[in-house]
Amino acid sequence: MKSLSNTGFALFGAVLIAISYGLARFAFGLFVPPIRAELDLTPDVIGIIGALPLISFLLATLVAPIFADRLGARNTAVLSCGFGVVGMAIISQASGALSLGLGVLACGICTGLMMPALTAAMQAMVSWAVHGRVSSVMNVGASIGVAVAVPVVLLFSSAWRSAYLFFAVLAGIGVVAAWYFIPSVSRVIPANAAPPIQISVLQWSRLFRLSLFAFVMGFVSSAYWIFAPDLMITLGGLTPSATGWLWLAVGIAGIGGAVAADLADRNNPPITHSLMLVMLSASLALLAASPDQLVLAAFSGLVFGLAYMSLTGLYLMTSIRLLPGRLSMGPVLPFMAVALGQATGSPVVGMLVSEFGYANAFATFSAIGILVAMLSPLYPRYIDQEPEEEVEDQTGLQAAYNYQLLDEDGEPLTPVEDKADKP
Repeated sequence: MKSLSNTGFALFGAVLIAISYGLARFAFGLFVPPIRAELDLTPDVIGIIGALPLISFLLATLVAPIFADRLGARNTAVLSCGFGVVGMAIISQASGALSLGLGVLACGICTGLMMPALTAAMQAMVSWAVHGRVSSVMNVGASIGVAVAVPVVLLFSSAWRSAYLFFAVLAGIGVVAAWYFIPSVSRVIPANAAPPIQISVLQWSRLFRLSLFAFVMGFVSSAYWIFAPDLMITLGGLTPSATGWLWLAVGIAGIGGAVAADLADRNNPPITHSLMLVMLSASLALLAASPDQLVLAAFSGLVFGLAYMSLTGLYLMTSIRLLPGRLSMGPVLPFMAVALGQATGSPVVGMLVSEFGYANAFATFSAIGILVAMLSPLYPRYIDQEPEEEVEDQTGLQAAYNYQLLDEDGEPLTPVEDKADKP
């Protein structure tokens, strides 16, 4: 295994997230128009198929922490990329709804295993003080993966089978890279280190609120991820290649989500959450109102990409702050909530499209997002932001510090050093 610096690990993690999230999961919506046309699938069937990788993602996420502890971070990451290879290869050869569904199911497993594997490796390779920032950088890898898929659509608008074969090859490269760069153990704990304290009622209540907000965001965003390109072609009359510009905008703007999430983490998370959720909802309304205007559609993609990645990054950093020392559990919860929301929303929007049309379906989801944004003052603050809870917070932080890590020279990283390095 080759050792990586904090920055190097963040960038490498972003590459693996680009493969597992960007290509294996989110790029599917980009290819829905040609897939639906060639396989003769209706919108409601596409909605159900679009929910399958989210369901398998949830199931894989439930067992991923166990895999990371038993198999190690390296083997779990390799297994994740392996499922990506199989899933995208099956999609490339799909002949109907069944084979397509099997392919996206495997891709969902790929996605569900990757983040827990990376967070387990992060405990052994990255300083505690920068866990939140490194996680935020890795999170935008999904946008990078989406952006990588765009040139394929622009050049070969109907060659979705060749595109997925190419993606499968990239996932194969990810298998080799994960084996080379990720450690075989999930974390480094001294023999005298105490385990984390039990999660308090206060922490559970705030995690529950965080999960509810994440669920609604996933529910609302499912309309865009699955049906936005199809809306442009069906309702707007644009060519399939034109949808590539929409996804390019989503990918480019999503990279900025790392910065926005970091700013929110340092300032006012509830206000930032409200602003970003309104932006995400507005992007749906804008696309539905002007599907035949490529410039406005691309602008909606910019807004959606920035808002979506900012929100997922904010949820990720909030969960890390609420559960210090529990990286195998904290980041899993909001991602599961987002995926559950998307798995619920995908068939719902498919049915609405079939019954009432694209414009009404997108407008309905946009309204739901704006209504929930008004409840953002209830977004959970970090425990150490409130003086009356300072004693409880210090206990939690001490438990986190008991999980001592090793620095780049192989020496134990003490709590004093960790605090000194904290930005």
